[in-house]
Amino acid sequence: MARTDETGRPARHESPFGTTPPTPPPGEGAAGPDARMPRWLPRAMVLALALVGAFQLGSWAFHQLTGLLINIVIAFFLALAIEPAVSWMASRGMRRGLATAVVFLAVIVVSAGFVTLLGSMLAGQIIKIVEDFPNYLDSVINWINTHFNTDLRRVDVQEGLLRSDWLRNYVQNSATGVLDVSAQVLGGLFQLLTITLFSFYFAADGPRLRRALCSVLPPAKQAEVLRAWEIAVNKTGGYLYSRGLMALISGIAHYILLESLDVPYAPVLAVWVGLVSQFIPTIGTYLAGALPMLIAFTVDPWYALWVLIFVVVYQQFENYVLQPKLTAKTVDIHPAVAFGSVIAGTALLGAVGALIAIPAIATLQAFLGAYVKRYDVTDDPRVHGHRRRGTGPRLFSRARELWARRRPGERPPTETGSSGENSSS
Repeated sequence: MARTDETGRPARHESPFGTTPPTPPPGEGAAGPDARMPRWLPRAMVLALALVGAFQLGSWAFHQLTGLLINIVIAFFLALAIEPAVSWMASRGMRRGLATAVVFLAVIVVSAGFVTLLGSMLAGQIIKIVEDFPNYLDSVINWINTHFNTDLRRVDVQEGLLRSDWLRNYVQNSATGVLDVSAQVLGGLFQLLTITLFSFYFAADGPRLRRALCSVLPPAKQAEVLRAWEIAVNKTGGYLYSRGLMALISGIAHYILLESLDVPYAPVLAVWVGLVSQFIPTIGTYLAGALPMLIAFTVDPWYALWVLIFVVVYQQFENYVLQPKLTAKTVDIHPAVAFGSVIAGTALLGAVGALIAIPAIATLQAFLGAYVKRYDVTDDPRVHGHRRRGTGPRLFSRARELWARRRPGERPPTETGSSGENSSS
């Protein structure tokens, strides 16, 4: 058994020379029963927990404020779009706040007039469809009775439709969905009011906002911020005005067509085609042409075909002739880049991203263009997509090499060797 001292603990082994070995200092070797926690460990744990809590709180706040941030982005781009008009009126002596109010009032009046005309057109068409529905139903019933030897009557069809479970369930679901639609309408109005207020403040207090932003930056950074702001104003305003001009031309062209075909509500349909085709990217043309085709089909099915042909032809004229000339100095970006930016903006922010993607990419391209050093392009024909003659194996030489590989024991003929043999002979 091991030797123990008076306290019951194992006795220390003495040195063979009669001296006791020194006790190791704390921190060396195994931790003893009196070892303490490092002083930095509690602080590190508290700091890590604080960082995790701050990250979780910031993530939660960001998700809660996503809608507000999107509204602010829309309002900022809207303020950039009307900045040239506001600055022009302010330079003529009008107060900036009053100039902003005049621009917003003009936009609201035009938008309200368009919505009123479009709503009256749709209401008129709905009333006409409801009034003519019995005649449509009679014609369908007569066609069925004639071709299928049945004895259907309109009264029986109406009674069966009114007593059907499908209609009852549809009415119940529609009644419960009225509250959801009302809530969505109220939310849309509140969102529109929020965007209007923020855009008004951004446009009216634009110089003050720029001064406040530049006051926290050094002079070199101030020049860069002001330059980026000016590029954003030019690109966004130019994009809006060029699109507005193309919408006007498109509306006039479609109005002439619809009026010549005696299609009802030609002015409203022309405005619809002009606005939707220009301010809804990618699919705006198809959405814009669907409504005039539908209205023209109610007049004459051949008129719908003429409208479709005109929409397709005018779209090609606009893409290859009109748009390059109007947007060459305002939004000069490649169509593939524009299409990709629209897809990326839609994936990030939905319809809002699709609307602001093109001016945002144009602004970024113009701003970064000043920092990219460009060189003169060489005159190599390969730059223009042409291959130089004599480069690469010819077809005949390649065929001879393949034929020589199929015959073992023979040396593949080459152009050099053959020419040498001919010269020696």
